[in-house]
Amino acid sequence: MNENIIKIDSVRFYWSKKSNFKIFIQNLEIKKGEKVLLLGESGSGKTTLLSLLCGFLNPLSGTISINGNEINKLSSKSKDEYRADNIGIIFQQFNLLPYAGVIDNILLPLYFSKVRSNSIINPQETAVQLCRQLRLPYDVINYKADSLSVGQQQRVAVARALIGNPSLIIADEPTSSIDSAAQQIFLDLMFEQIYKNESTLLMVSHDKSLSSRFDRLIDINEIITREN
Repeated sequence: MNENIIKIDSVRFYWSKKSNFKIFIQNLEIKKGEKVLLLGESGSGKTTLLSLLCGFLNPLSGTISINGNEINKLSSKSKDEYRADNIGIIFQQFNLLPYAGVIDNILLPLYFSKVRSNSIINPQETAVQLCRQLRLPYDVINYKADSLSVGQQQRVAVARALIGNPSLIIADEPTSSIDSAAQQIFLDLMFEQIYKNESTLLMVSHDKSLSSRFDRLIDINEIITREN
């Protein structure tokens, strides 16, 4: 049986003690190599859960383990380093550096992670290869990020998350701004690269029609309990 890459046990989180947003996650386990879709409507806690998994937020109690390491017990600096080494993140708004070039955006994680940087012999060549594999136009490597279409920005964001072969890819609603036909093309390209890298994928969405593409569907309402 595959071991877990993600394990959450008895996690509580409040934005503040006066806030009405208080959640409890009793258990969540995702095995290495799984492609999991986390389904939920806006305001259901999807992004909060991802922020807890990435270490951007700290739980009030409980444990969050990535690859067997309890990230919520790490110092802020160690947490940043661990995230950079092990997690590729595709943000909902992509978060590209607008005035930087495509290749510079893709290479950005390597500046923060020696582990990912040392796994690549020729970073520039690898970045260009990812552009080709994600079917970006030939000359797009010469563009600034703010001149790209939404679909092109999306693929650059995927290349940035994948470079250096992180073991876990976390994607926050990456298909929300494109139509259904473009969604399927995007998922084809993303899955192709994730399979090559043998990465685990956790993607959140409100769109249940995407579920057939994944190994497993998790309804966020089945794992998160709201507390008063």
